[in-house]
Amino acid sequence: MSTQTKWLRLLLTLSLGVICIVGHANQATESVTLYTPYTKISVPPGESIDYAIDVINNSKEIQNVDISVSGMPRGWNYSLKSGAWTIGQLSILPGERKSVSLKVDVPLQVNKGNYRFNIQAGGLNSLPLVVNVSEQGTYKTEFTTSQANMQGNVNSTFTFNTNLRNRTSDKQQYAFMSNAPRGWTVTFKSNYQAVTAIDLDANATQVITVEIKAPDRTEAGKYKIPIRATSSSSFTDLELEVDITGSYNMELSTPTGLLSANITAGESKQLELVIVNTGSSELADIKPEYTAPTNWSVTFDPKKVDKLQPGKSAQVFATIKADKKAIPGDYVTNIETKTPEVSSKVSLRISVETPMLWGWVGVLVILVALGSVYHLFRKYGRR
Repeated sequence: MSTQTKWLRLLLTLSLGVICIVGHANQATESVTLYTPYTKISVPPGESIDYAIDVINNSKEIQNVDISVSGMPRGWNYSLKSGAWTIGQLSILPGERKSVSLKVDVPLQVNKGNYRFNIQAGGLNSLPLVVNVSEQGTYKTEFTTSQANMQGNVNSTFTFNTNLRNRTSDKQQYAFMSNAPRGWTVTFKSNYQAVTAIDLDANATQVITVEIKAPDRTEAGKYKIPIRATSSSSFTDLELEVDITGSYNMELSTPTGLLSANITAGESKQLELVIVNTGSSELADIKPEYTAPTNWSVTFDPKKVDKLQPGKSAQVFATIKADKKAIPGDYVTNIETKTPEVSSKVSLRISVETPMLWGWVGVLVILVALGSVYHLFRKYGRR
């Protein structure tokens, strides 16, 4: 055998050995697969990401796979679990898969950009993941609302839903305050309870309801209501706006202010009432109503005032009819004028008098009695 032939055989043997080694390595590499559908996720600072990762055994043998994370950015926290257990290794039957949960906490203080790390299945496979931090990280408190302006009349309660977020790494206690105009009422509520302060965990968010009421005679216009949430390490301001369309007020009385009258049982009495619009908005559909003693009635003319401008007045005549069996004395009849926004009420003292007929009947009875006595005296007095 020539030297050249020997060298050719040696080269062929070495080539076959290399092919076998590479083939075994490729088979080993492909024996385990790591899979998740979300390999690149975009989140703001302070968020937590939950990955569901499948570890698949493609081989015909049981695989004991070491699961780990490499390349995690400095200051980031994570946990690896399968079910309720924190794990470091999985044993997977041939052709089966196991699910692994990876939770990654993105810190609050982090620069905007892409961050890369890997899930390792021992030396069998590696799954690269990318997290895109969508904005520059901060270390502050946020006080926000989706609607900072509300419109209504002066009697309305303006309810704003706000979100207070603690974007610091520590639990904070926040106190609430407002710089509303004099006479305004601002109430802070958490979980439907009025509060002046709350405790808020790191990176937690709490819904705060802010209720605002204006003084009764507030003029129409827009009003700024600054509010603040402050802690020992930070504070945040939020400005709310209330647009007052006007006030609704009404006064009901009589032209003279006298709220009493006399009436005879069974008869009617007409009283003049005056409705005054003392607010700054137009009143519409003003309806008079009444409550009276049993078997009494009240009718109104007109039955409804359609519109009444601010500062103007309207007349309504109330005809009160007393029960024909009413005994003499004082009775109360309540008159109330109403709109959907406001109402006004007066109490009328009605004195019932005896009818004149019964007075004359009484006089006649007395005269008959006196005549009878006189007759008896004349007839029997001389005996």
